[in-house]
Amino acid sequence: MRFINLKLAVLLLLGAFAYGAGGIDVFGRHWTVYSAQDWAVTGSGNAQILALRTGRDPLPGPRRPFQFALTDVAPYRTLSVEGDVRPLQRSLMIVFAYQDEAHFDYAHLSVDTGVKQPYHNGVFHVYGGERVRISSTRGPSAFAASRQWYHFKLTHQAATGEVNVLVDGKPIPALHAIDLSLGAGRVGLGSFDETAEFKNIKITADN
Repeated sequence: MRFINLKLAVLLLLGAFAYGAGGIDVFGRHWTVYSAQDWAVTGSGNAQILALRTGRDPLPGPRRPFQFALTDVAPYRTLSVEGDVRPLQRSLMIVFAYQDEAHFDYAHLSVDTGVKQPYHNGVFHVYGGERVRISSTRGPSAFAASRQWYHFKLTHQAATGEVNVLVDGKPIPALHAIDLSLGAGRVGLGSFDETAEFKNIKITADN
């Protein structure tokens, strides 16, 4: 029993310090990451690209993502995150309402449909345990193919918990959900266990 408790304490400690391991300055913001060597920034000014170069499997414990860059946002009623993304494999994700490593939501955008792969192409909720899908599986995938650029816009209403994602201006039914448990929080860009690129990212927090 003491060994199990010690192991759990070590895992919690690693999680607590995970996002102090590196930092990136891009898109006019500072982003904290698990490991700065997994990321690269190319270009300058409005031509900057943030690239996640290394996919990592989830950490030991509940199965949930951690490989994303996080930035602080002002307290908000309405959040808008938009920009251009390129999945280098099958998927990427946008994190929102982030409170800590065990409490956050994310939109998972994929070339798969939710029907084909229930853990892809949907909105997912992390609340102290493994990620749980909180959106429908119906409708088309967010991406037609990998290694292409797409424009996305995610909006989150802190009071009502509603989140919605458009891809190239079109609504994706599987990327609409409501979560009343978290409210406003930090924003992240990354992938569950793959690689991706991001550019022209704009975050607007309205009160």
